Amino acid sequence: TGHHETTAGCLALLDRLKSTGRRYRQIADIGTGTGLLAFAALALWPRARAIASDIDPLAIEVAEQNAVINSITLGTGPGRLELVIAAGLVHRRLRARAPYDLLIANILANPLIELAGDFGGRVKPGGRLVLTGILSEQAQAVQAAYQPAFDFDPPVHDAEWVLLAATKR
Repeated sequence: TGHHETTAGCLALLDRLKSTGRRYRQIADIGTGTGLLAFAALALWPRARAIASDIDPLAIEVAEQNAVINSITLGTGPGRLELVIAAGLVHRRLRARAPYDLLIANILANPLIELAGDFGGRVKPGGRLVLTGILSEQAQAVQAAYQPAFDFDPPVHDAEWVLLAATKR
């Protein structure tokens, strides 16, 4: 619904990126859940090619249903959303669509730390990384895992949650 602090923070950040004139052509939403963040990204950058994944097959079914309800066209071309069941970036479609100029991941801190190398290898130089699902006390460890490849904006705190945004070097 966008009401949880982590989702609301991502939505606000995507809106700020759009308002600064940023354009994205290859977008990934890892851990998509209901699909909301991928839908928002496509609404802001309607010519982008977006792919969203979740480890839970039920989440992908829900995202498909929500796509229909929200008039999101599924598919692989510009302005379309492709949905896949995958952990991290292991799915062949996620690897084939890389590099991404915007990668969003609203998942937990430990998986984010484990995915740092893979995400770093799949975001193009100058591309943006948006990470959330991170508790305040976990933010430093997550940021440290990505520091070798990314330059971070100041963290955004909301209640007990932190949103980290970074640019690939």
